[in-house]
Amino acid sequence: MTDASAPPSRAPETAVTPRLIATDLDGTLLHDDKTVSDRTIAALAAAERAGLEVFFVTGRPARWMGVVSDHVHGHGLAICANGAAVVDLHRGGRIVEVSPLERTTARQVVDALRSAAPGTSFAVERTGGIHYEPQYPPLLLDPAAVVAPAEKLLADDFVPPLGPEDTEPDGPGGGAGPVFPDQPVIKLLAHHPELDPDAFLALAHTAAGDLATFTRSSPTALLEISGPGVSKAGTLARCCAERGIAPEEVVAFGDMPNDIAMLSWAGTSYAMANAHPDVLAATTRRTASNNDDGVAAVIERILQDGHL
Repeated sequence: MTDASAPPSRAPETAVTPRLIATDLDGTLLHDDKTVSDRTIAALAAAERAGLEVFFVTGRPARWMGVVSDHVHGHGLAICANGAAVVDLHRGGRIVEVSPLERTTARQVVDALRSAAPGTSFAVERTGGIHYEPQYPPLLLDPAAVVAPAEKLLADDFVPPLGPEDTEPDGPGGGAGPVFPDQPVIKLLAHHPELDPDAFLALAHTAAGDLATFTRSSPTALLEISGPGVSKAGTLARCCAERGIAPEEVVAFGDMPNDIAMLSWAGTSYAMANAHPDVLAATTRRTASNNDDGVAAVIERILQDGHL
């Protein structure tokens, strides 16, 4: 396990040759029906052939990466859970790096939000899968999920069932050995049935912003909560540093508040036409909407011109 580091300051936008494309998925690369268009598939493949690395940087967990698993070449890595996990898509979505939310901290966040926003329900995303409270509206029912109060799900003696992301798919003897036998918490989710999404986020920052990292990417009042300092930007910065890639050589795309830190760090950033107002305010460049293949349009232009 590793702790997330704070990203360096953003470099000024200059006419440079890009080396890495970092793109969000939902509302950005994917169409609203959660598919990748033929145009986008072709653009991603052309970028890789031209020597540009592509990183998918998403709030999705590893188990929801099948939609793009065939479209990362070269390194095969993706950044998931808003920076809390690095996933090897070439190895069945195996999680290879984790920046966890400690259970004690997660319990403190639950207490703070229950007090500040009565009616909040919680889900606990671990390396092996998601578990949630009875009142929580799951996006995708998981037959292996444990349904219980968050306090039980975060208890030190709670042992969740082993999930597919906690096994080594190609390990010795066919590979059934656990990779993360303790199943660290990678994200806490908080849902409120009535509050405005942005108001809920602001309330959470006030109530518990000193405990964890809060963001959102859903149109509903659903908060995504990570360990202190964990973000898409921090993990992307670390992956780039390992490759000798500077911020000004990165082109990033996003549409929701959980993308803002990444967009602010990258040397060149594009907000989708369908982006949240805060994302539009945080970026100077625009591209077409996700349904109109805005990411592909920029990649095609980069490959044609050879520079930003």
